[in-house]
Amino acid sequence: MGEKNRVRMIDVGQKPDSERESVAKGRVKMKASTLELLRKGKLPKGDALAAAQVAGIMAAKKTPQLIPLCHPLLLTEVKVGYAFDQTGEGLEITASVRTVGKTGVEMEALTAVAVSALTIYDMCKGIDPAVQIQNIRLSRKRGGKSGEVILE
Repeated sequence: MGEKNRVRMIDVGQKPDSERESVAKGRVKMKASTLELLRKGKLPKGDALAAAQVAGIMAAKKTPQLIPLCHPLLLTEVKVGYAFDQTGEGLEITASVRTVGKTGVEMEALTAVAVSALTIYDMCKGIDPAVQIQNIRLSRKRGGKSGEVILE
């Protein structure tokens, strides 16, 4: 197998530093009764939103250890937030990640949403086996050569 067919980390050494931000979103769907317990922090395992927020932040920081070819980055800010949807059947998770560097933070934002959603799933599954994680995606990014990209 030739060298060009092997996986490799991209060399970003010649790229200029720039401010970069990525926002990712995802949804966790559940029964209305489970959602109400989640909203009130009354799940059997406790306050799932607080646990998921910390888990998402920690996951963003650990992204290069989880995704093999990601560059280790100095993250300057990670935020994880939640919005309960109007249908009463779920919530949307939003993670925003910022850095000043040579490469973007898309993977960190996506990882934060995924692990936050997994934490909510774990804390709800005992009372609602039909919980679903849905539609994890990059919402927008800015910085670097691409400038601003809005995908919503």
